[in-house]
Amino acid sequence: MRSTFMGLETNKRGLFTQQSGLYTTGHNISNANTPGYSRQRVNMQATAGFPGVGLNTPTMPGFLGTGVEAGSIQRIRDSFVDHQFRQESNKLGYWESRSKAISQMEDVLNEPSEYGLQRSLSQFWQSLQDLSVNPENGGARAVVVERGIAVADSFKYMHKSLEEIQTNLGTEIGVSVGEVNSILQQIGDLNRQIQEIEPNGYMPNDLYDARDVLIDQLAEFLPIEISYVKSGGRALPIAEGSVTIKVKAEDGTLLTVVSGKDYSQMSANNANTEGKPVDPNTFLSFAFSTVGNATGGPLTLDNMRDTGKMKSLVNAYGYDDGGTVKGLYPEMLAKLNKMAEVFITEFNTIHTGGHPLPNEASVPNFFVGGSASTIEVNQNIINNPGSIAASDAANEEGNGQLAKQLADIQFTAFNGPDELNGSTIQTYFQGVIGQLGVDGQQAERIRFNTETLKASVEHRRASISSVSLDEEMTDMIKFQQAYNASARMITVIDETLEKIINGMGVVGR
Repeated sequence: MRSTFMGLETNKRGLFTQQSGLYTTGHNISNANTPGYSRQRVNMQATAGFPGVGLNTPTMPGFLGTGVEAGSIQRIRDSFVDHQFRQESNKLGYWESRSKAISQMEDVLNEPSEYGLQRSLSQFWQSLQDLSVNPENGGARAVVVERGIAVADSFKYMHKSLEEIQTNLGTEIGVSVGEVNSILQQIGDLNRQIQEIEPNGYMPNDLYDARDVLIDQLAEFLPIEISYVKSGGRALPIAEGSVTIKVKAEDGTLLTVVSGKDYSQMSANNANTEGKPVDPNTFLSFAFSTVGNATGGPLTLDNMRDTGKMKSLVNAYGYDDGGTVKGLYPEMLAKLNKMAEVFITEFNTIHTGGHPLPNEASVPNFFVGGSASTIEVNQNIINNPGSIAASDAANEEGNGQLAKQLADIQFTAFNGPDELNGSTIQTYFQGVIGQLGVDGQQAERIRFNTETLKASVEHRRASISSVSLDEEMTDMIKFQQAYNASARMITVIDETLEKIINGMGVVGR
């Protein structure tokens, strides 16, 4: 025998469930502009029919429906699209950082231009050719000195500027390490909260969203893989559980950096997390601490895949690879120093083999120092331009043959193992600039392509998970009408019961 008040209970459930749909719609509308928010929906399901199944179940045709209930409130996500987004974000983090580092280097080298090193060298060679024509002319000698100072200043300016950018990169790495550690800690804390909530049968959708935003941010820095561990207890089947995050290495090794509430911390030798400058002559090494009882152990960043912003920063700043210094900036500084060293050595060798003006006692080295950071014109030359060796024979004031030999250094190819690989000084520098231009174009092209792919995936993800106000307004009307209909049904049943309660038993009165 069914209950007289069964209809009231059935439609009460309808009221509550449609009300949950309305509240969820309101929550979606409120968070339409919240970054990282995923729209939510109420999973409605019919309640068990009447009568139930059992030995004492009355016999009657079929089951009578007892209404509806909100089984769960679930956020709308596509894990495959999330995986794609993080892959593209990881690649973009690498190439965006690399493109920026190369662009800064190009700004310093500033070639070709009217004010770069090549221009200074060309003017220096020209001043020597002018001196070879008028070796006894004091003005020509003074011009050679000034042009030599300009060459030295160009070398030193480029070297110092590159070192400053390299130092800034080291500082950025230190700050990034602190940011990565903060993200790992926050993910571990969110895992702990989720593990406490899910076993009670709830779906902490907003915590899931907050965790996914952090995972997206982490993917920009490091190549990661994620998996989920169920919380147990009374957790719903669709509950996500706690996330486990692993960093991928070139050899296939996976290092666990987050496992439940436990999280790793990234350490950086010779870097800091406070934005302080680092010494550009010391190179970074990285490692992760072991997470609780998780396997993996420490792993240096040198072994990580060439993806992610952190790897790109290290590749630009420089690192020690088995005793060999590698990296965008240290390699460029090494090339600049090699070029300056060859230039200084060759010029001084030829210069000290010549003769100054007849009244001068000796010929000093024209340049002092041995690298791009230390090159200077000898102070004795600056004080006394007459000591410049322009003649290849003694006491011949009008002889400018040695000055011509010095000017011809620009055409000399240097073939030694520690020299310029068969190039002249200027063609070697042109090759360096050309390679930098090619690397810059490649980095910018891949950055643009990756950014386009990421935007495409992001648009696809937004079409799945973002809030559409038009759709929410439609749902609002739908739930409102269903709520009104359930309320009307209660009114009808109330009128029916009123007839039964107050109208029966009054016949014949």
